[in-house]
Amino acid sequence: MPITGIYGPDDLASRPQGQVVSSPRDAPARTGPALPRPSLEWTPEVERATAALYDRVKHVIPPIEWPLMAPTIKAINELKRARGAVILAHNYQAPEIFHCVADIGGDSLQLAVEATKVEANIIVQCGVHFMAETSKLLDPDDKTVLIPDSRAGCSLAASITGADVRLLREKFPGVPVVAYVNTSAEVKAEVDICCTSSNAVQVVESLNAPTVIFLPDRYLATYVASKTDVKIIAWKGSCEVHERFKGEELRAFREADPSVQIIAHPECPPDVLAEADFTGSTAHMINWVRQKRPRRLVMITECSMADNVRAELPDVEMLRPCNLCPHMKRITLANILESLLTLREEVTIDPALAVRALRSVERMINLKN
Repeated sequence: MPITGIYGPDDLASRPQGQVVSSPRDAPARTGPALPRPSLEWTPEVERATAALYDRVKHVIPPIEWPLMAPTIKAINELKRARGAVILAHNYQAPEIFHCVADIGGDSLQLAVEATKVEANIIVQCGVHFMAETSKLLDPDDKTVLIPDSRAGCSLAASITGADVRLLREKFPGVPVVAYVNTSAEVKAEVDICCTSSNAVQVVESLNAPTVIFLPDRYLATYVASKTDVKIIAWKGSCEVHERFKGEELRAFREADPSVQIIAHPECPPDVLAEADFTGSTAHMINWVRQKRPRRLVMITECSMADNVRAELPDVEMLRPCNLCPHMKRITLANILESLLTLREEVTIDPALAVRALRSVERMINLKN
């Protein structure tokens, strides 16, 4: 059914008009015991040590570029062993990170779950800030969580504050609130349960409520509303990567080649999803490609995810109407290396806030299939 209503900052009278919501930032980064800075020269030894890694990405990284990356990749892999660290990487990370230095890769839900299982004392989160916060929420005491660049934010997370959620509760008393995991810990602390694009419909229906507030992604909310009889009240947030796609782009691909397959992320606008052969989360999109092995594919999501899938499945020809996420691209091999060398930048969350935010994340993770 259509969403019941959609609200934004200007619709909540108690919020100061024109207020700019910025991405959450860490406390000033603390410097840990530094390790010696490794050589980053391309040598026969580096070539031999990284040959197997280059074999993973040879279809998406030209040979001429590999000597520029390989020394840093070798140094990162050695340093993470010396530090006892584990690197988590989101599907939107570049192939040299996702396939060559990450220990665990996946979507937001996969990374949240895996963060609870790792035994390493240090987690380096190669994603955006809310993902690092989620890792810290799930391991508040035992783990040091680092993000190579704390400026790696998210347009969705920046679109709403904890105060906004409180005002929504005042406007709709008794209506449960679901927050997409693409939100700050401050927002997670104010909601009933979190979700990802993988389980959003399941989470909404688990509340057994006739109406649910779903925030902050207006397009994911519209998609969820189309899959359930629950009335959805949405927020006026959107992903700056997915909102730029247009249905007319996809129709042009089909006109050029009627056999092309199109898959899209539910953060896209409805006219884009209407043209897709399959709609799903990043994890579901990847699994669809593995199972279907289409000859030619248009993947409507972030560019690096298409590169990562092509690195694994080079027989699938990827057509490229993708958009780059400027926040994900703040994470680089250079600042991952710096993070491991100096233990910067550590993610910290106020303990009282963390207790409340953790409840909504754990309710999502513990939700039975």
